[in-house]
Amino acid sequence: MSDFRRRLLGGETVFGTMLTLNAPAVAEMMSEIGFDWLFIDGEHAPIEPGDLQLLLQAIGKRAAAMVRVRAADEAMIKAVLDLGADGVIVPQIDTADEAAAVVRYARYPPLGRRGVGLGRAQGYGMQFAEYLEAANEEVTVVVQAESAASVDHIDAIVQVEGIDVVLIGPYDLSASLGRMGQLDDPLVTGAIDHIAEACRKAGVPVGIFGVTPEAVKPFQERGFRFLVSGVDTLLLGQAAKQLLAELR
Repeated sequence: MSDFRRRLLGGETVFGTMLTLNAPAVAEMMSEIGFDWLFIDGEHAPIEPGDLQLLLQAIGKRAAAMVRVRAADEAMIKAVLDLGADGVIVPQIDTADEAAAVVRYARYPPLGRRGVGLGRAQGYGMQFAEYLEAANEEVTVVVQAESAASVDHIDAIVQVEGIDVVLIGPYDLSASLGRMGQLDDPLVTGAIDHIAEACRKAGVPVGIFGVTPEAVKPFQERGFRFLVSGVDTLLLGQAAKQLLAELR
């Protein structure tokens, strides 16, 4: 089992930040800072497979590289893992059947049906046997609960064998509940509480995204262990604005 997945499943809290810029230098710099993992956003950001390989190469082994794909698509998940991602984050998982499909796509037989290929993950073929033997224990599978439907089905979702983490997407969740951006609305906080409790009962780590540390800290205190805070563009822009304000 990879050190990252072992730590996560063993009860440690792991901290990450989001990368949206198609910039290997930024990915490399963030990997040097000390984050446990980096959230590469392949859902909303303009990051294509060729770009992703360069980002993963820049990160190396300094941090776990988790890639959010655009959908629960078999070919997409296979391609990301063959490029050497340490795991996948799959958005908009609303049912147990969808969660089970993600596991199948991310695991080699007999645990799934991930296709066998030669890519960066397999050492371009030179570490083929070693990778195939270890991959099912190395790859981290994260599904996102970020809709009213996922709240309704969360008790079944967390029972799917092979799901390592449930990551709450608070902004999409609030929109799905008719409370766009109102993260403190009782309907939204109640939905988050329901997801968290289902994960606790099932022994599945739960995570959440927050723009600032202040947004994430209360969840850390409640036992959320897969935490992502900040976005590369915001970190850059806010630091530049602060610098300019101080200069003037």
